[in-house]
Amino acid sequence: MNLITNWFQRHLSDPQIVFLALFLLIVFAIVLILGNMLAPVLGSLVIAYLLEGPVAYLMRRGLPRLPSVILIYVLFMLFVTLVLIGVMPLVSRQITELVQQLPTMISEGTKFLTDLPEHYPELVTMAQIDALIVALRAEAVSFGQQVLSWSVARVVGVITALVYLILMPLLVFFFMKDKDLFLDWLRRLLPQHRGIAGDVWRDVDRQTSNYVRGKAWEIIVVWVASYVAFYAFGLKYAMLLSLLVGLSVIIPYIGAAVVTVPVLLVAWFQWGWDNTFIWLATVYFIIQTLDGNVLVPLLFSEVVNLHPVAIIVAILVFGGIWGFWGVFFAIPLATLVQAILTAWPQRLAEERADALHAD
Repeated sequence: MNLITNWFQRHLSDPQIVFLALFLLIVFAIVLILGNMLAPVLGSLVIAYLLEGPVAYLMRRGLPRLPSVILIYVLFMLFVTLVLIGVMPLVSRQITELVQQLPTMISEGTKFLTDLPEHYPELVTMAQIDALIVALRAEAVSFGQQVLSWSVARVVGVITALVYLILMPLLVFFFMKDKDLFLDWLRRLLPQHRGIAGDVWRDVDRQTSNYVRGKAWEIIVVWVASYVAFYAFGLKYAMLLSLLVGLSVIIPYIGAAVVTVPVLLVAWFQWGWDNTFIWLATVYFIIQTLDGNVLVPLLFSEVVNLHPVAIIVAILVFGGIWGFWGVFFAIPLATLVQAILTAWPQRLAEERADALHAD
C-alpha cells in the first residue's frame, strides 16, 4: 500500500500533471458520450484545423487573416462541390454496377476454382474448393443484403447529409474566422500555470498538423494518380477503385494490402491473365512504391517517431472507439500519448533538479 501511495505522491503531486490528466479525461468523456450529437461540430473543428495551414501560409505572405480565411474557404467549398457533384454520383453508380455484376464474377471465379484440382491435385482438393465456393457465395449474399439495407436507409442518410451540408460549412467558416476568439475563451478557462500541458500541446500540434495535412494531400495525390492509371487502361469501376486506393493510405501497412485485392480481382475478371492485367498490376505497384518511398518523405517533413507495432495498436484501439475518425487520427492520438509519456518524466526530473539546487 505504501508503494502505491509513494508512487502517487511522486508522480501526481504536481498540480499541472493533475490538470492535464483531468483535462484529457474530460475531453475523451465528451467525445465518447456526446460524440454522435456533436459530430458536426467535431467534424467542422477537424476541417478548420486542416485549413489552418494554408491560411497561416497566406498570412506569412502578408495577406491579412480575414481575406486569407475567405480565400481558402472558397477554394475548399469549390473542392467539396466538385466532389459532391462530379465524383460521388459516379462512385454511387459504379457501386451499383459492381453489385449487379457480382453474380457473374462469382460464376467466373467458381469456374476458375473448379479447374484448380485438375491442374494442381497435389496442392488443392475438390472438397476444399467446394467449401471455399460455399463461403464465397455466403459472403456475396451477405454483402448484397448490406447494400440493400443501406439503400432502404438512404432516405434517413440523405436528411442527415443535408443537415450536415448546411451546418458544417457555417461552423467551419466561423471556427476559421474567429479562431483567436475561441482560443482566448479557452485560455481564460484554463489555469495560468500549465507548463507541461503547453509542452505536450506544442509537441502534438507540431506533429499532428504535419501528419493530418500531409495525409490529406497524400489521399488526393494517390487517388488522382490511381484514377489516371486505371482510366488509361480502361479498368472498370476506375473512380470507385481509385478512391479506395486513396483512402487506403489512412491505415498504414494494412490499407494498401487490403485494397490491392479488389483492384487485382476486378482487373483479372475483366482481362484474365492478359498482358493488360500484368501492365496494370505493374503500374499499380509502381504507384504504391512511389507513395511509400517518394511522396511520404516529401509530405511528412517531420516523421512521427512511432514503432510500427505502436501504430497498429493505435489503429485498432482508436478505430474501435471512434470508427473512421479514430483510424484517421490514430497516429496523432498515439503521438499525444507519446508526448505525455515523454513530458511527464522530464517534468519530474526538472522539479527534482530545482529542488536540489534550492537545497
